[in-house]
Amino acid sequence: MGIGRIAPRGRPLLATVPILLLAVGCTAGGRSAPGRTLGMDEHDFRIDAAAATIPAGTVTFVVHNDAPATHEFVLVRTDDRADELPLAPDGITVDEDALTSLGELSEVPPGAQQTLTLSLPAGRYVFFCNMEGHYLGGMHGVLEVTADA
Repeated sequence: MGIGRIAPRGRPLLATVPILLLAVGCTAGGRSAPGRTLGMDEHDFRIDAAAATIPAGTVTFVVHNDAPATHEFVLVRTDDRADELPLAPDGITVDEDALTSLGELSEVPPGAQQTLTLSLPAGRYVFFCNMEGHYLGGMHGVLEVTADA
């Protein structure tokens, strides 16, 4: 073959197919990595979630306490409104015995960050801080988990 001669038709495409398959394989591998991370920022009397809806599967909650007081992070599966969970006899905390907790971080000190990894099926979840009076003060929210795509 001389300089400037074009290769027969089809060969350049065949030469690029393995490269394209490799690129597609790498991209798909990135999407199929197990789990997702969801940031949760605790403040005095509110919890901000990075997302309100996520797909089902393994979720790692990264909880950062951006407040001057210690907080908790509790996750329950419920159809109850976030502000209507059953209260304990003390009247200022959630009755966790009346709910099924999927997991919790019992003490997140001020300025600290902790993680909680859970496998979540599709459903409706409520997260909250159950330190005395914190739930009643507004430290709660809803997370919707959708069916796998």
